[in-house]
Amino acid sequence: MSSTDIKTDIKVNVNSEYGLLKAVLLHTPGQEIERMTPENAHEALYSDILNKSIVDGEYANFSGVLERWTQVYYVADLLERLLSDDALRRHLVEESCRQDQCLFLLDELLSHDSRTLAHELISGFAYRPGVDPGRYADQRYILRPLYNLFFTRDASSSVYNSVLINSMSFDVRQRETLIYQAIFEHFFGASTLNAMQWDPAARTEGGDVQVARHDLLCVGCGIRTNRRGIDYLAHTFGHGRERFHIIAQELPHSPDSFIHLDMVFTFLGPHTCMAFEPMLKKTGLFAGKSTTLITVEGGRVSSREYGNILQALSSVGMDVEPLLCGGGDAWAQQREQWHSGANFFALGPDKVIGYRRNNHTIETLDKAGFAILPAEDICSGKIDMKQYDRFVAAFQAGELPRAGGGARCMTMPVMRETL
Repeated sequence: MSSTDIKTDIKVNVNSEYGLLKAVLLHTPGQEIERMTPENAHEALYSDILNKSIVDGEYANFSGVLERWTQVYYVADLLERLLSDDALRRHLVEESCRQDQCLFLLDELLSHDSRTLAHELISGFAYRPGVDPGRYADQRYILRPLYNLFFTRDASSSVYNSVLINSMSFDVRQRETLIYQAIFEHFFGASTLNAMQWDPAARTEGGDVQVARHDLLCVGCGIRTNRRGIDYLAHTFGHGRERFHIIAQELPHSPDSFIHLDMVFTFLGPHTCMAFEPMLKKTGLFAGKSTTLITVEGGRVSSREYGNILQALSSVGMDVEPLLCGGGDAWAQQREQWHSGANFFALGPDKVIGYRRNNHTIETLDKAGFAILPAEDICSGKIDMKQYDRFVAAFQAGELPRAGGGARCMTMPVMRETL
């Protein structure tokens, strides 16, 4: 069920990380990921460049599983559709050019058909001779490619019945938010929120924001989401409620494998999670990293420190059993966390998808009673996921993990059933 047959009756509603998935937003990695070089990969927030011919096959199994399960929308399809509206087209192109300081391209881009323009807004507009060569020749693209767009989780976040348009920490990702705001406001009809409009210093990113329950968020605090961003979430979602909680987990600022909370902790179901053991035990790079329960009650804000995220969850009546990324071996834990071994995405309670390459993590799930279902067998119709109470749809990937994210990073849930 993909957005080639676009349904327009889906409304944003995400009250947990694990409610039965009814709709999801994806972006298939396109030409933009081929527009990196070893020289600009770091600026693009990659540690390496990717081989798209291999990425294509890996991503096809990933998206194929989701299409077998739920309604899938694709960013490029929706963007092309929205660009048929003249006012929205002008807004998106003008703001994109303003951010990349190339307003001289405005009229030319506006003259292009919607499909071409959607491609240019995502994959970039190439430099050509005679256009300020001192400025553009070295970087090749006047309008920069959105290298990270297939990580649909980061620039926007469905939180309850609103969408958080995130205040990205790096300029190279700022333009992504224009596309997501247009999609959620003008296609899904959602109300959107932005921390920077509350405080210019506030930062949030979707990999750090997890909806644990109707009255509880778990949020990472590190290099991408800061304390002011968390204050904004408490202020916004605590307003008008009798009681609301945020568990803030402090993260190391390096290496890049710890950029978001979902790289060390994800919900598999209401009572199960995948976790990186050093985060739970506060060892290694997590030594001294705080776990804070913030409670907003009757407009008053209080906070209390806990030993780890599981203890904080238990204190508000949510007991969660941890399964360990990398299993019980410390070396395997580090190796598999590095390649997104804790980064799972729930299709429903204890029904998840993740990388097959993390063998110790997959073995841990197997021992916990999760059926291990090969993604290629799901996509071919050989296996029906709906016949299993507990499963992990495991897709083979060697190239995608090198981009620095996993299944949760590459998915933006639009609607889930409320448990």
